[in-house]
Amino acid sequence: MQFFGAYQLSNWKDKVIKLIFLSAASTSVLVVALIFLFLGNEAIPFARDPGIGELWQSRWSPVSFVKESFGIIPLITGSLLVTLIAIVLAVPFGVGGAVYLSEIASKGEKEFLKPFIELLAGIPSVVIGFFGLIVLSPLIKQVFHLSSGLNAITGGILLALMAVPTIVSVSEDAIRAVPGYLTEASLALGATRLQTIWKVTVPAAISGISAAILLGIGRVIGETMTVMMVTGNAARITLSPFQSVRTMTATIAAEMGEVPFGSDHYRALFWVGIILLLFTFALVLLSHRIMKKYKSLP
Repeated sequence: MQFFGAYQLSNWKDKVIKLIFLSAASTSVLVVALIFLFLGNEAIPFARDPGIGELWQSRWSPVSFVKESFGIIPLITGSLLVTLIAIVLAVPFGVGGAVYLSEIASKGEKEFLKPFIELLAGIPSVVIGFFGLIVLSPLIKQVFHLSSGLNAITGGILLALMAVPTIVSVSEDAIRAVPGYLTEASLALGATRLQTIWKVTVPAAISGISAAILLGIGRVIGETMTVMMVTGNAARITLSPFQSVRTMTATIAAEMGEVPFGSDHYRALFWVGIILLLFTFALVLLSHRIMKKYKSLP
């Protein structure tokens, strides 16, 4: 009888603990749902008047004495251009660094390099923005003979610097998860260490590395302070990395504090936030699907 009572008490405790953990895990889902609900509630009136079609114009000029324009195409292209530059630069360094740390570096090298990578991930974005504004921007201007160093490529380089730690950390975990028998079999068949790394280990971890790259993109596309400080904030449609651009995050940060509450401009900024959130949400979902795939490796 005493054993049965102890078992019931233990079972009751397990259920309570399970309920606590379930509540904690569900909180994030609830928060995301509430964010979508809040953004939608503030943005829907704009869809009725002046209409959702106003968002798909090629000009963002929400304050004008002639005609206000709420076209978010320049903001989307600016965000995509800066993100593309950042990823093109960050992926080789991030994946290469992960391969080196997990497969080549000695124990002493790992102990020396890892803290610096973690420190880079922890540097505030405003500090990186100051570095770009004072050091990198004048350098870009001088090297490429430009009228201004505040442009897309400056922002892309700084964002690449911020994305590298994420790509290195997740890619390293993916490479370490590759079963040892694969590399041992490759070496036993006569392949060199480098051949084994690039033709066996990396391809086996490619889904995890892809997830790392997507998480890096999510880190980049949601950055605010750095791009607001160094990209020039010119809302234009351009594919040139040497021209000033404006991102969606910088637009929200720069304008939301001064916009009249309830105005069309105010509602349009919420639509910018919704599109940005959908971009990030899609990237996170895609990275999780890919992570699931690589975790299922034998």
